Amino acid sequence: MNTLPDPLLLALLHDDVPCGDLTTQALGLADAAPARLEFRARQAMTVCAVEEAERLFVLAGASARRFVASGRSVAAGERLLAAQGPVPALHTAWKTAQTLVEWASGLATATAALVAAAQHDGRRVPVACTRKTVPGTKWLSAKAVRAGGATLHRLGLSETLLVFPEHRLYLREAPAATVARLHAAEPEKKLVVEVCSGDDAAVWAEAGADVLQLEKFSPEQVAACREGLAALARRPLLAVAGGVRADNAAAYAAAGADLLVSSAPYTAPPCDVRVEFHPGDSEVA
Repeated sequence: MNTLPDPLLLALLHDDVPCGDLTTQALGLADAAPARLEFRARQAMTVCAVEEAERLFVLAGASARRFVASGRSVAAGERLLAAQGPVPALHTAWKTAQTLVEWASGLATATAALVAAAQHDGRRVPVACTRKTVPGTKWLSAKAVRAGGATLHRLGLSETLLVFPEHRLYLREAPAATVARLHAAEPEKKLVVEVCSGDDAAVWAEAGADVLQLEKFSPEQVAACREGLAALARRPLLAVAGGVRADNAAAYAAAGADLLVSSAPYTAPPCDVRVEFHPGDSEVA
């Protein structure tokens, strides 16, 4: 997986240390003997952003080595990363790197739980996460989603054709005409239409939509929708969105959903990473 570019990582360091580390400077630790530290998981987790953490220490003037990659599932106590170098350099990068790994791993771990739950009778249903990330975190949120085993529903408005009811307020044509117009305008794109009822689903399925995004449908409503569209020569894919979580993913899979769309991982609590400092500059091993 790609790593956040250096200018963005430097901006994170500058945000935390805009005018130097006041405590380290006041204590005179610039002359202290080099030291080392380790990151260890305090809990089972799916790891993410260890590559960024490693690079943060290097940019701060230390050396670092990671022992796992983003997407790896680890047990409590497992070593994730080690760094060594001047004490001020370690303290400059320490908290930013730790927070980044904890936050991104929390998102990846929640995604992995949702992906694991999205199955029924051996049939796994793909999971996609939305673009409803905290502003400014999209790049790392996308990395965490991938690390957890899901895909991206859409990264932004430039990617996909997704017609919401709010778009349809302005239309004065039959659904079939809208579908034909959009397919002609963007022939390489699949057309997704968000619907809020079984009746809406039937209308847009018959009009030729490629995917129906079933907004806030219950599992029972999803099953009824799938059954109602079964006679169509070309049934659209059914993507369930709105309220999809790890605790109901299996029910949606059993109901016949083709895709689960969720924003739930973005509000997951961070994972817990323990940081251990050690005096001395023995090699990171």
